Amino acid sequence: MVHRRNRRHRADRLRARAAAVRARRRITVESMGGGTVTLFLCGDVMLGRGVDQILPHAGDPALRETYVGDARSYVRGAEAAGGPIPVPVPPSWPWGEALRTLEEAAPDVRIVNLETSVTRRDTFAEAKEIHYRMHPANIEALTVARPDVCVLANNHVLDFGRPGLTETLDTLARADRRTAGAGRNADEAYAPAVVPLGAGRRVLVLALGMRSSGIPPDWAATAERPGVAYVAEPSAAAADETVRRIQRVKRPGDLAVVSVHWGSNWGYSVPREQIRFARALVDGGADVVHGHSSHHPRPLEVYRDRLVLYGCGDFIDDYEGIGGYEQYRDDLRLAFFVTADAGTGRLAGLRMVPLLARRMRLEAAPAEDREWLRATLDRISGRDVHVAVDPDGSLGLVHPAVPPH
Repeated sequence: MVHRRNRRHRADRLRARAAAVRARRRITVESMGGGTVTLFLCGDVMLGRGVDQILPHAGDPALRETYVGDARSYVRGAEAAGGPIPVPVPPSWPWGEALRTLEEAAPDVRIVNLETSVTRRDTFAEAKEIHYRMHPANIEALTVARPDVCVLANNHVLDFGRPGLTETLDTLARADRRTAGAGRNADEAYAPAVVPLGAGRRVLVLALGMRSSGIPPDWAATAERPGVAYVAEPSAAAADETVRRIQRVKRPGDLAVVSVHWGSNWGYSVPREQIRFARALVDGGADVVHGHSSHHPRPLEVYRDRLVLYGCGDFIDDYEGIGGYEQYRDDLRLAFFVTADAGTGRLAGLRMVPLLARRMRLEAAPAEDREWLRATLDRISGRDVHVAVDPDGSLGLVHPAVPPH
């Protein structure tokens, strides 16, 4: 009883501290016309397949994979790698330490790439080997993190067809979650999610999914059918069209985020066409480019005082115990907290919190793992980008455009 009461008091203190931080930001923005806005960004949140099987309302475990026919096999793999999982776990379990991190950081807007279909449907998408679904009754495993925007332009949201996508959209709507990157038609899929901040300011989130991430071309939304906001290639024409969408809706004081699912799963190199695409978005009005799809973080770039994350890596998944590519340490995850000037959109700071996936739960990463991530990001990013370990153990960005803190 004493431990439970202490946990409640600690949670109350965290909530009070977060509310005070948000209030200070709001007063600064509304009264002074300036201040900053902080975004939480992360990579792929994959609550389906094995993760769904440990939650209170596990769906059908059947799979159509070449070597695995039952999603519970991924649970056994994670237990073999990290230890027993107390199935069923509470909805907060997959987020683990990330929830405390979110409460302490108190971001103004939380944006995640939700890479799973939320459906009871059992019609597997053809010509795809890997399928992710979470039972709709497990939606609290998402809402516990209170995401403001769920990006859906990815290669798993239609794993159970257009009926599965429609059920996903309906489930998220009932849970009062905004979505970007998929919809019942093209207008919905390509439209930005709009998050009001007060004083007339907003965060706009546009989302795109590219063929290079494994999205089949026929998943594209059209005027008559549901689908994703699909872009075949990171071409100049595609960048121009995205810029036009930004400029049609962006007002003075708005912060525009373009979230892009693109590229291969492994490797640190970024194709030149992706770099040109990201920079064209910034030239046209994007303030943050939020890239994802790779299973590990890719380089950071600061271009024209705006942040480009070429790949955020995985955040929540069931990959523990799967061999191969160990040199990329895909068990290490990053929570990105991006702070931008509320008036201009310029980057004002970047804080990255390293986490470790174990037993399908996020834990605080040990010091040696934090240093490995720091050194890796420092090595693979641009010459002007340097990553330092802050006193609290998080990673910070050192760049001429970013004021010291």
